[in-house]
Amino acid sequence: MSDNHLPRGKLIIMVFIRMLLFMIVMLAIFFLPARSFAFWQAWVYLALILVSMLAFLIYFLKNDPELLERRMRSKEKETEQKWIIGIMSVCFIFTFLLPGFDQRFGWSRVPVILVIMADVMVLLGYGFVFLVLKENSYASRVIEVEKDQKVISSGPYAVVRHPMYLGVALMFLVTPLALGSYWALIPAVLMIFVLVPRIFNEEKVLERDLDGYREYMQQVEYRLIPGIW
Repeated sequence: MSDNHLPRGKLIIMVFIRMLLFMIVMLAIFFLPARSFAFWQAWVYLALILVSMLAFLIYFLKNDPELLERRMRSKEKETEQKWIIGIMSVCFIFTFLLPGFDQRFGWSRVPVILVIMADVMVLLGYGFVFLVLKENSYASRVIEVEKDQKVISSGPYAVVRHPMYLGVALMFLVTPLALGSYWALIPAVLMIFVLVPRIFNEEKVLERDLDGYREYMQQVEYRLIPGIW
């Protein structure tokens, strides 16, 4: 990888353009299927994500812009990861599309207290991902090993090998409930299962290309869930 990095101003523009596009897409995904803006669960969810995302971006723009630059990459180099990402994308889209239809046709009746609890869990998951990224500046969105990259074994990485996926899985599993839909749990759960081959392939790449990772795998037994797997 080149040692050249994006100018700070250009990185800021790119980051906030992507965030704006993300919010526009999410508004369309939620409210077009619902055919109504009277979808309070979606508004609360979007507000939580927007505030969390802004805090996340402001912190890392100030303290670790190189991490944000890494997180801007989306093109996988590993062939196996390309089809895994394709399947995950389908699950992602249906997880966020179904709640709008559910709202429109009244398929689910998720209690308000359960929606609120799910929103809290989304925030906790986002906060955990923040801690992971703060600990590991090399946490790219794609599977790759950079020049001079070091194995991170502190913080959440001392407990499980893939703490970022643990935080993302937590957020994703409760998102359907936060959006008032039981039916959206189906693609959400499927996406969690797709994480398994992604993790196996990622470990294969890291063991091959990252010095010290094999020893780290021997030190930290569990991949995703402490005491289970």
